[in-house]
Amino acid sequence: MTEGDAPPGNGRQGERRQGERRREERDRIRLFEQLIAAEQDERRRLALFLHDGAVQSLSGIALMLDAVGHAIEDGRYEDAQQVLANALERHRQTIASLRDLSFDLEPIVLRDQGFVPAVRALADRLGIDESVKVEVDVAVGEAFVERARVAMYQLIREALGQAIGRQPTTISLRIVELEDGGAELTVADDGHRERRRDSVEAFEERVRPLSGKVDFDRSDAGTIVTVALPGYAIRE
Repeated sequence: MTEGDAPPGNGRQGERRQGERRREERDRIRLFEQLIAAEQDERRRLALFLHDGAVQSLSGIALMLDAVGHAIEDGRYEDAQQVLANALERHRQTIASLRDLSFDLEPIVLRDQGFVPAVRALADRLGIDESVKVEVDVAVGEAFVERARVAMYQLIREALGQAIGRQPTTISLRIVELEDGGAELTVADDGHRERRRDSVEAFEERVRPLSGKVDFDRSDAGTIVTVALPGYAIRE
């Protein structure tokens, strides 16, 4: 080795660092592309939900109100009162569905109070409505970047919704840190065993924007859903 030449070890270390930087850059580009694709999928899902739900309901209410007007003109006041009562009930149901949609997209408590209170509020509401015990340990998620907190909340909502469908008595919800800087979400329930593929696909669609991996462990004792997320997707 001549004077001024770098030791061979230093050269190999430099190459490794460059390789790691290139991999990180590729990971970031892939994450960005997945986020764009996920946003497009979410917009399509919302458009379909609004068209088939609120828009159809409001159209029906308009027809019902037209019928009320005709009934009044004809002097059929009892018929008008009955149709109006039905229209009011459908109107209330539409408001409730839109309120639920707004809460699911980004609950106010998630924005104003943080990740942990939002998850606890979701779990408490579900526990009361479905008479299920929901154990929550998700403090690790408070340190995630905002987009990861929102995505994780949506994952948890999906997991709890699927778990309720299995009619459990207890649901356990936990997030832990991984050695590589990532995080792992585990949702376990003691409900009935199921084999539906669409439940797995729903999770895979949710974790795709965060480059996550999903594992389902089903047995007679219940179901354990595990979602592993890489560090670069959840932290600055």
